[in-house]
Amino acid sequence: MSNIFTSSIGKKFWMALVGLFLCVFLVLHMSINLLLLLADRSYFDTGVYIMSTPPVKILEIFLFGSIALHALLGLYLQIKNWCARGSTGYAKKYNSQTSFFSKYMIWTGGIIFVFLCIHLMQFYAYKHGWFGHDPAAYIQAAGLTTPAGIEPEHDFYNIARGLFACPCYCIIYIAFMALMIFHFVHAFQSAFQTIGWNHPTYTPIIQWIGYIYSVAIPVGFAAIPIYFLLGGK
Repeated sequence: MSNIFTSSIGKKFWMALVGLFLCVFLVLHMSINLLLLLADRSYFDTGVYIMSTPPVKILEIFLFGSIALHALLGLYLQIKNWCARGSTGYAKKYNSQTSFFSKYMIWTGGIIFVFLCIHLMQFYAYKHGWFGHDPAAYIQAAGLTTPAGIEPEHDFYNIARGLFACPCYCIIYIAFMALMIFHFVHAFQSAFQTIGWNHPTYTPIIQWIGYIYSVAIPVGFAAIPIYFLLGGK
C-alpha cells in the first residue's frame, strides 16, 4: 500500500487522478466564464454566486492543493527522469507523436502553472485590495459602472470585462490557451493509461475524446478575449 504513495508509479497515479480532477473543474470554470459574452449579466452573477457558496469554497481549497500537488509531482518525476537519462543514456531516440508532446510537458506545464499563479493572484488582488488594487477605481477607469447593491470588490463581471478590454492582456491570454492545447494532447490520454484504463477497443475512443477536449477547452476560454478583441461589448 505504501508504494502507491512513495514509488514513481504511485506518484504518476496520483498525478493522473489530480490532473483528471482539474480537467473536470476546467469545464465548469470555462462554462461560467463564457457567460461573460451574454448581454444579460445576471447569468454570470449567478455563476459567481454559486462559486462563492460554502461547498464550492471547500472544493476550492482542494483545487488549489491539487494544482500545487500536480505541479510538484510533475517536477519531481521530470527531474528523476533527467537524472536517469544522465546516468544511463539511451541507445535510440524515438520520435513518435507521443514522445514529441511528452518531451515538452514539463515546460508547457511550468508556463501554465506560472500563468495560473498570476491569474489567481490578480483575482484575489482585486477581491481583497492587495498590492494597492482598488476595484472601484479600476472599474471606473475601464468605463464601466457597478450596479447598485453590488460592492465593487464583488463586481467580478466588470472586473473581468475590464481586463479583457486590454488588447495586450487578451493576446497573452490567447497565447497561454494555445500552450494548454499542447499540454493537454499528451496529458489527457496519458492520465487514463496511468490509472490502468488501457484497452484495445476503448483506448482509441479515449484518445479522440482527449483530442476533442484538448482543443475545445482552451478554444472555449480563448473565445472570450477574441470576442473583445473583435470589438465585443
